[in-house]
Amino acid sequence: MKRINSFIAFLFLSTTMTAQTPDALFDQGNKAYNLGAYQEAISSYELVLKAEVHSSELYFNLANAYYRLGEVGESVFYFEKAKLLDPENKEILTNLQFAQNMSLDAIEVLPKSFFDQVIETITSGFSIANWALILIGIAWLLSLLFVLYLFNSNTVWKRLYFSVFWLVTVIFLALFTLTYTKDKQLQVERSGIIFEAQINIWGEPNERSEVLFELHEGTKVSVTDSLESWRKIKIANGSEGWVTASSLRMLN
Repeated sequence: MKRINSFIAFLFLSTTMTAQTPDALFDQGNKAYNLGAYQEAISSYELVLKAEVHSSELYFNLANAYYRLGEVGESVFYFEKAKLLDPENKEILTNLQFAQNMSLDAIEVLPKSFFDQVIETITSGFSIANWALILIGIAWLLSLLFVLYLFNSNTVWKRLYFSVFWLVTVIFLALFTLTYTKDKQLQVERSGIIFEAQINIWGEPNERSEVLFELHEGTKVSVTDSLESWRKIKIANGSEGWVTASSLRMLN
């Protein structure tokens, strides 16, 4: 009888543990974080990730917990993941800067071209999905203006609708072009975080080639090419080279 009762208790506890919802696990992680139990908080947050639940808040809290433990690579990685979902969140950007300051690599950012700066300035206010909704809204407005132009007999109003229609069309085409360009850039651009304390950057995809420079844990890189177990990377100052795939964790 004792064995049966023990087995029933074990099943009850197992069911209770596995039945925890992502929200409950997230709250559990927050409580552990507030108590300074950062490793316990990380365990709870990672269980939420295993449930295929993703949010900027989850990544942000997970990054903060790793930051408290001095885990540079993990901290930068999850701050960057949070930034992808909420690119204009000032708290995420500030904490990401703090985490990047823990890295040993101080890389001067290569200046962007004027066109890239224009795209960044205009499109940074919203995500690509939100810009798509805005463009759909403008398309509906264009349809309404066209209908009003066709079915209005007043010459003054027809001219007004005609002028506004073409003005809105120009705005629509400009925003569509910028959004499309930004979306293509995001599709091509694949980023990753260095996850080893120190790695060599090689001139070719083999360790017999010249070592060009070194990078350290927590540095963000762009992946521009791949060959078997090697990845060609580019850093913010424009320098390029090859690293082993195992030394990177990809953001997208």
